[in-house]
Amino acid sequence: MDTMRDRFTAVAGRLLDEDPRLAVVLAVISGERFTDAARRHPDRVIDVGIREQLLVSVAGGLALAGLRPIVHTFCSFLVERPFEQVKLDLGHQGAGAVLVSSGGSYDIAAGGRTHQAPGDVALLDTLDGWTVHVPGHPDEAEALIRHAAADADNRVYVRLSEQFNRSARPVSPGRFRVLREGRAGVVVAVGPLLDAALEAVADLDVTVLYASTVRPFDAAGLRAAVAGTDAADVVLVEPYLAGTSASFAAEALLDRPHRVLALGTAREELRRYGTWQEHVAAHGLDAAGLRARIGGFLAGSRRPVGLAGSGVG
Repeated sequence: MDTMRDRFTAVAGRLLDEDPRLAVVLAVISGERFTDAARRHPDRVIDVGIREQLLVSVAGGLALAGLRPIVHTFCSFLVERPFEQVKLDLGHQGAGAVLVSSGGSYDIAAGGRTHQAPGDVALLDTLDGWTVHVPGHPDEAEALIRHAAADADNRVYVRLSEQFNRSARPVSPGRFRVLREGRAGVVVAVGPLLDAALEAVADLDVTVLYASTVRPFDAAGLRAAVAGTDAADVVLVEPYLAGTSASFAAEALLDRPHRVLALGTAREELRRYGTWQEHVAAHGLDAAGLRARIGGFLAGSRRPVGLAGSGVG
C-alpha cells in the first residue's frame, strides 16, 4: 500500500490539472515527486530551495494574489522553523493556505531532533482560525487534502504520518465518528493511533470516538458521547504532544464534573535514534502501553470497568 506521503504527492499533481487556482510550494523535500507536474504547470509548482521561511512567505503572497497554495515539507520545517511566517504572512494577513506535513512526531527518527516535531499542533493552537486534519490512512489523507484544497481561503494543516491504520474510515471534517458505544467512559482516538486504541480497549465497556479532524474540536460530539456513559471519564489518545487537546475537552465538559486522561508523546526528549515504531512504544502509545494506562485510569472511576460495549460503526 502507498504511504500518506505517496498519496499526497500523487493527488496534489492531479489537483493541479483539475483546478487552475491551485499551486504547490516546496522546499526541496518531495521535489522529485513533482517533476511531471512541474513540467505541465511550471508557473504553479514552485521550489524555493532549502528556505523554509521563504516557503511560507511565498505561499502567503500567492494567496493574496488569488491562488490557493498547497505548501509541503517535513513537519518540523513546516510549522516550527518558519512559525513567525505562519503567524504573520498567513494569519496576520488573513491569507489562506493548505500546509501538508510529513514526518509526524518521530517518523524520521534517524534524522534526530531536527526532524522531530511532536509539538506542532500545540504550536498552531496558539494561533486563531486553523483547521487541523490528522488522517489515519492514505485514503483519508486523500479525502482531507481534496477537501482542504477545495476550500476558498481557510488556513488548513494536514498532518501526514508513516504510521497508519489497517482500514480507512469515512471522514467528516469537524466531526468525531462514533465507532462503538459503552458505559464506562469515552476514548477519543486521533488519526493513526486508532488501531492501537481499539486493541487496547477491546474488552472494556467504553465508547470510542475517532477523530481525523482535531481542529475545530468536536465539543458537541464529545458531550453527546459522555452523556451516554455512567462516568464522565475521557481519554484522549493523540499522536503528538500529550495534553494538546486537554483544554478543549475540558471546555466541552465545563458544565459537568469530569476526568480527562491525556495520552500522547511525552515532553521528555528521547535521545536514541531508533525507529518510529520504537518511539511509539517508548511513549506508551502502542496497544500494550495504552491498555495499561487506560485500564488504570478507568479503574479509578466510581464505576467498575465492565466488558466491551456494542460496535456501531
